[in-house]
Amino acid sequence: MLILLGFVVVLLSVFGGYVLAHGQLAALWQPYELLIIGGAAFGAFLVANPAKVAKAVLAGIPGLLKGPRYRRDDYVDILSLLYDVLMKARREGMISIEKDVDDPHSSEIFGRYPRLLANERLMEFTTDCLRLMVGGNLEPHELEQLLKVEVETHRQEASEPAHALQVLADSLPGFGIVAAVLGIVITMASIGGEVAEIGRHVAGALVGTFLGILLGYGFVGPLAHSMQHHANEEAQALEIVKMALVSSLRGYPPSVAVEFARKALFSDVRPPFADLKAHLRRGR
Repeated sequence: MLILLGFVVVLLSVFGGYVLAHGQLAALWQPYELLIIGGAAFGAFLVANPAKVAKAVLAGIPGLLKGPRYRRDDYVDILSLLYDVLMKARREGMISIEKDVDDPHSSEIFGRYPRLLANERLMEFTTDCLRLMVGGNLEPHELEQLLKVEVETHRQEASEPAHALQVLADSLPGFGIVAAVLGIVITMASIGGEVAEIGRHVAGALVGTFLGILLGYGFVGPLAHSMQHHANEEAQALEIVKMALVSSLRGYPPSVAVEFARKALFSDVRPPFADLKAHLRRGR
């Protein structure tokens, strides 16, 4: 919703200021300039990116309109789930969580958190980590290094759509110049004609430059940054799972392991220590 509000502010500021300065909106309607800029940019986008990344960009844009990928309540659920699992493992032994890990959808513990169960990427990462703890016989530093590689791999993969969109944003001003140059070519071909006609051609050429810059810096660039924030949120969710499980493997009790994970959260989504402690006690 904030994205739509931002776009409205951009449009009102640019075109509102233009109208208030006695500009004519009709002069900015140049569909052929849009065709040149949009078509060339989209074609270059398809050339520059594999199909997987192109599909991820198109699929990710609607998700941006829903707001942050993870909110404070989601992180509280993640910390609570980790606490519940680690408490069961501490009381009954690591082998006791094997069935929960192998089939989380049938697990009583995982079933308490339906929103997390719906997150396939998070569930896959969490259960894979727990499975290694149950049967992998790994040292803490070995598990930490393995999970560090996986989190970083995921971060890079999740950042590819944002990077592709940013490259597209950077190219739009250039394609605006292409449209402007073509407009000047048309203008030069009409020299000797009516002055009003020449003026319309020059205006159309300048609009091409204007549209390329506006689309790049006012719309596509901000979308790329927003998509990167979503990728970082996903990586942070995996990071706190890693922190909690590695801390547990080092011998810390579940409450301390979860506190290590809580410390890895940014301040705006980090639940206060007292609130999280009370929440975990109620869950028991």
